[in-house]
Parts: sequence; C-alpha cells; structure tokens
Amino acid sequence: MERLSSRTKIFIGVLMILGILVLGVSGYMIIEGDNFLNALYMTVITISTVGFGEIHKLSMPGKIFTMVLIISSFTTYAYALTTISTHFFEGQLKFFLRGHGSKYIKKMQNHVVICGYGRNGQQVAKELKAHHHEFVVIDHSHEVVVKNLDKTIVFIEGDSTHDEVLLKANIKTAKALITTLPVDADNLYVVLTARALNPNLEIISRASSESSETKLRMAGVDNVVMPERVGGAHMANLVTRPDVIEFMDHLSVHGQDPTTLEEFECSALSDVDKAKTIGEYAIRKTTGANIIGYKTPDGRFILNPTPDTRVMAGSKLFVLGTPDQIANMKNILKSSK
Repeated sequence: MERLSSRTKIFIGVLMILGILVLGVSGYMIIEGDNFLNALYMTVITISTVGFGEIHKLSMPGKIFTMVLIISSFTTYAYALTTISTHFFEGQLKFFLRGHGSKYIKKMQNHVVICGYGRNGQQVAKELKAHHHEFVVIDHSHEVVVKNLDKTIVFIEGDSTHDEVLLKANIKTAKALITTLPVDADNLYVVLTARALNPNLEIISRASSESSETKLRMAGVDNVVMPERVGGAHMANLVTRPDVIEFMDHLSVHGQDPTTLEEFECSALSDVDKAKTIGEYAIRKTTGANIIGYKTPDGRFILNPTPDTRVMAGSKLFVLGTPDQIANMKNILKSSK
C-alpha cells in the first residue's frame, strides 16, 4: 500500500480533531440543551482532561456521552499530536542537515552526483560508499530525503533537470554524474543540463529502451546502462554458463572482500620507471597480486598482458588479489614515482 505523505497525515489529524470537537459540541447541545459556548467549553475541558469542573450537573445520558467522548479523544489526540510533532521535528532536522550538507558539498571535488534514489540509485550509492568515494544524491521526493537522513548520505531535495539544483550539487567540480530516473525523458533532460554546465563531466545514464539509448548517446552520455538487459543476460548465463557466473561472483570490486579486482592509475612515473616493464616490477613475485589487464594511455585494453609490457605514464593496471596484496602492490608502484 502506498505510504501517506506528511501533509496528508497532518490533514487527517486535523480533521479528526475537528470531528471530535463537532461531535462534542453537538452532543452537549442536543443531550444537555447547552448553548454553543457552554457546549464548546464542556467539549474542550473533556477531551483535554484538564480536570476543570462541570458548568452544571450532567444527566445520565450526558455522563455516558462524556465518557464516550473522553475515550474517543485519546486515539484522536495521540495520532494528531504525534503526526504534527514528527513532521516539525523532521523538518527541523532536515533544515539542520541541509545547512550542514550545503557547506560540505561546496568543498567537494571530483565527486559523483547521483540523480534519483530508487532501486538503482540506492545500489549506486552503496557501491560508491563501499569504495569511500564522495557523492551527493538528488531526489525530488521529500519523503525519500527525510526517510534516509540517518544513512549519512548527503541529499539535495529538488528536481535534477533544473540548473539550480545541479549547481547546488556542485556539478561544475564533479567527476561524474549518474542519472537513474525511471523516465527516460527525464534522464535526457538531466544529461543535456549537466553537459551544458560541465562539458568534461563523465555521464552515465539509465535507459529502458534501445531508442532512448540512442538519444542519450546523442545528447552526450558516455555510458548507457539498461537494467533489464543486464538482468536478463545474467539470468540466461546462470543457465548456460552457471560455473562461469559463480566464478565471476567471487571476483568482487569491494576492497573489504577476500578477492578483489581493482584498477590502479599510473599517473606520474619517474624517468627511470618509464622504461620498466611489468616483469621488472615483479608484482606477482613480491606481493602475490596478479596483473590481469592493462589500459594504454590512448585507451586500448590489453587482457592478460605479457611481462615485457611497458608501464607508461597515463596507463592503468587491472589487478586481482586480496586487499593486502593490492595494497602492497600500490606501495611498490607509488614508491617508484
């Protein structure tokens, strides 16, 4: 069942209070023959249980009605007061965190902007968090933002298709943008807006159809992911090549897992190290880690590179090993710079 919004809950609570007031006033006017002011007074002191005395002795039907009114008001007041107080508490908490978050976002450099916090957006945030990568999430839903305030994630409430919202996320200094909105047209607007604000931004977008994929690439998306296609292929491979898939599942990209696949960028090598080969670094012998891939500075990929492959500045190494083995390998390469 769809959850009610905070405004709807408050509206229901107010209606319940008004309803109990109308019931009380009407009851005292009909049963006891009180005028409106006296009936309202009796209703207020009854449902508030302040203990003030009655303005006159009640008849037997009046006493029964009063007891029913008191019992009925317990649930009404509890619901209304809880809803209203929770709404204002969440609002104050959100205001505090938003103020703190905005200062934090302004200092971000090379961070990732995630548009949409649905199932795909949550998975993206989980993966980035596992890699200790800075990111900020944009979502238009107030309920989503408030519900996830306790997850130490920096949120911006707003429409990510608008320039001002992306600027709040410091899009101009961001490294990448990942848009996971459920509607392809919205993702397209986000891409166009983001690309205009930051031409060098790496953009990854979700798409639900091949026609949308084509339009998104024309708009400047670097990579398009179709969850249905990826999920369907994975399920088919579980039937056709189950052992291969199970083996790949053991190759995690999380640093805390037993076997990790990571990339290492060789950004600035010394003059001596510019002439070194993979074999001369002796990574396998000294650390136990395996270099299973190499990306040249011009973007070509070499799978299972040979020991005589030269490691050049601007290239990348793809390494398989335990977290300790990979950490030792990084120390060797960094100490060579």
